[in-house]
Amino acid sequence: MTEPTIASKEPIAVDLQAGETYHWCSCGLSQKQPFCDGSHKDTEFTPLAYTAEETKTAYLCACKRTKGQPFCDGSHKDL
Repeated sequence: MTEPTIASKEPIAVDLQAGETYHWCSCGLSQKQPFCDGSHKDTEFTPLAYTAEETKTAYLCACKRTKGQPFCDGSHKDL
């Protein structure tokens, strides 16, 4: 697998809590999108650990093509 699996062609809205660390799925295989569930274990991908700086609703990438991991940058529009 050289390209991650596209989990969705739309971002996923999540409520982040300041100071909490989240593990964003980078492989696209997780059943708990956009977060990691360990499905990457037989791939070259690893989850991205992200600590929220503020409490807010954020839109996390589900197409796995964003340049601003873990946040959506609109890359899904070109798929």
